[in-house]
Amino acid sequence: MTSETKTLEAIPTLPALRALGDLAGVRPVVVIDTREQMPLPFARLAWERGTLVSGDYSFRGGEELFAIERKTVPDLATCCTGDSRERFFRELHRLRGFRFKRLLLVGAREQIEAHDYPGQVIPKAVLATLAALEARFDVPVVFVPSPEEAGRIIESWAFWFARELVKNVNALTRTAAVTQPLRAFRKALNHPSESTNQGS
Repeated sequence: MTSETKTLEAIPTLPALRALGDLAGVRPVVVIDTREQMPLPFARLAWERGTLVSGDYSFRGGEELFAIERKTVPDLATCCTGDSRERFFRELHRLRGFRFKRLLLVGAREQIEAHDYPGQVIPKAVLATLAALEARFDVPVVFVPSPEEAGRIIESWAFWFARELVKNVNALTRTAAVTQPLRAFRKALNHPSESTNQGS
């Protein structure tokens, strides 16, 4: 464990889900797509491998609502031409139905502007592609300087989104009967699978 890890602010647990029992001590579990070859590090939340329909990262119980597509700057440059561009745009098109989606770029905008990546695609074309996909697919683009920072921001997004889901369910169940989908949501959050790994 590094000194940097020791100083990370702990992620709190989710609020109680009143109609379905107490969720005290529960935190979201990050789901990493099985096709992700170099997973980001997660220091504050547990994680597990899983097959995601869209995106590279989600959390257990929120796979159809929350999706993060991760790219490096060299990945992005490669995705700006030919068949790779069409495939990349299809991936982002699938994210349109998600309530929370992000294109998370590990690197800096200045790296693109300086053409600090392999290949002949000019910086202007890469930046134009980013602007076009944000407008076309309503997917915000977020730059982070390192894989460690990328892992931390996904942990934060997952916690706050899951927290809002719990709050909304609490509001719903003040007047409505508890239904099976709500029970399934609690089960997904509260029962880790055997493949779950704890963050270091």
